[in-house]
Formats: sequence, C-alpha cells, structure tokens
Amino acid sequence: MIQTLVDQFGALHGWFYEAVVQPAVFALQLGEYAEEAFEGTEWFLIGVAELFLLYALLRPLEALFPVQRITDRGARWNDFIYTALHRLGAFTVLIFFILAPILDSLTALLHLQGVEPFNLETLWPGAATNPVGGFLIYLVVLDFFDYWYHRASHQFHWWWGLHSLHHSQRDMNLWSDNRNHLLDDFLRDVYLGCIALAIGVEPGQYILLTVASRMLQSLQHANVRLHFGAIGERLVVSPRFHRLHHAIGVGHESDGRGTLGGHNFAVLFPIWDIVFRTADFSPRFEITGVRDQLSPPQGSGRDYGRGFWSQQWLGLKRMVEFARKPVP
Repeated sequence: MIQTLVDQFGALHGWFYEAVVQPAVFALQLGEYAEEAFEGTEWFLIGVAELFLLYALLRPLEALFPVQRITDRGARWNDFIYTALHRLGAFTVLIFFILAPILDSLTALLHLQGVEPFNLETLWPGAATNPVGGFLIYLVVLDFFDYWYHRASHQFHWWWGLHSLHHSQRDMNLWSDNRNHLLDDFLRDVYLGCIALAIGVEPGQYILLTVASRMLQSLQHANVRLHFGAIGERLVVSPRFHRLHHAIGVGHESDGRGTLGGHNFAVLFPIWDIVFRTADFSPRFEITGVRDQLSPPQGSGRDYGRGFWSQQWLGLKRMVEFARKPVP
C-alpha cells in the first residue's frame, strides 16, 4: 500500500515537472537550475498534500471538539498564508540544501587533515538495517536540540521580540504553527540544518523528518479539546499540553507577570520538559495570547499587527526595542 502511494507520487512528480515546471524554467532561461527545480517540485507537491491532509483531518476535529469559538476569521486566514508559504515554499529544506554543499566542503577539508565525519547511526550498528529505528533516533535527537532552541527564544529579550509573534494568536487553529517571524524561522532552520548534517542525516531522511515533525506540530496548535491520557501526554506533545505553553500567565511567563521563562517548550516529546523541569501537565485549556496584548490594566494593549507584512515589521521593531530594555 505504502509502496503504491510512493510510486504514484513519483509518477505525479515526474509528470508535473515535465509538463509545467521544466518548460517554465527553460522559458525563463534558467536551465542551469533545472535540478534544483526538480527537487523544488517534489517539495511543492508534498506541501500541497500536507495542506490537504491537515484540512481534511484537523478541520473536522476543530468543528466537533473546539476549545473556543473562533472570533477572528481574518487572523485564521492570515495563519493559513504563513502555512502555505512554509509548506509550498520548502523554506526549511531550502536552507538544508544550501548548507549541504558548504558542510560537504568542510568535511572534505577535515578529511585531508585525517578527521572523519561523525554519523549518529554508528552508535547503533543495527540502525543502518532498520530504517524505522534510524528515523526515530534522528527524530529524538533533533527534537532535543529543538527544545533548547525553543527555550532560548523565551529567555533572551531580543529573541522573544521575534518569537512573540507566534504567541500573539488569540484564536489558535490548525494553521497557527507556522505563524512565525521569518527571521526567527531562518535562524531555527539554519540551526537544525547544521545539526542534521553534522549527525549524518541524509537529504531524503531530512525530508521525512521535517514532514513528520510539522504535521505533529500542526495538530498541537489546532483548536481541539484533545489530550492523550496520563501516559500519552508524557510521550507525545498533545494539543492540551502545548496550549498551556501558549497560555497567558502560564506558558511563556515564569511568574505570571510577564517575566520571560515558562513551561512546555518541548516540540514533539515532553520528556525534555520532564527532565529539565519545565513541564506543566495541568488538565485545563487556557486562553492564549501575550500579556501585553491585553488592554490596561492587565496589559499595555500592544499591537502585533493584522496582516503578514505588518506582523513582520512590528516583530523587527520589538526585537530592537526589547534588546535595548527588558520586556515591559
């Protein structure tokens, strides 16, 4: 069944490239980028499939088991623009493929000096013959580093100025995962791309790891009253666990008064929050947002922007402002 789907996708990929993309590439006199265009076509089609699956699977759940009634349809549509940009534009994987030749050159240089590259699978000899096991190993290791990246974005004032855009959505929904500042995304993708290449992740593996991770993260952000039970909540990040991370006064504040810190930073696996004492398994679904969005006296009524470009611009302004002085 799976192999049949893979074969069908490969046939669709080849047809779409030859019928649509390749003629456009040569018409624009960009023939030297034909190979990159072929890879980009694959990612575009994967993104289309992701958008379809997300809507088909998560939208009915949001309708049947909502946490809250959506009051801002415009904000929801704006989140979809972010998701389409990331899923169809292959933003994450583009960074990976840009970094790959750079690190390949570095690896060749080190080889001349007698230094061989590290490969994580060598620590588990059986991983090479067990692709599922190898995949899970890489997923867990990358998630560990992602936990620390995410936690750091809540510790440094300038960084929170960027990352707070992600938390400013008051009506969380299935598209909210990709509501991020582009600079923040760029930094994260370079960081994870370097780590993935450093531990021996192959391009094909990275594609699957990226898809698996972001599909799970879309579920976490959905407006769904869902949890995984006492044991499941401690194995995989659920919508309830992650919603607490977005909660005002709980998830991204250490003291309930706006001080940077918080709980539930894990991206996929709560084990990191458990080990490093940042887990909050409270069985409740909180109101989400950022404290300074609130009207006085609870907050300062800060404007985070309505549209894509205003949100990006205001994020840069916050980064500069928060770097100069602590978060108000």
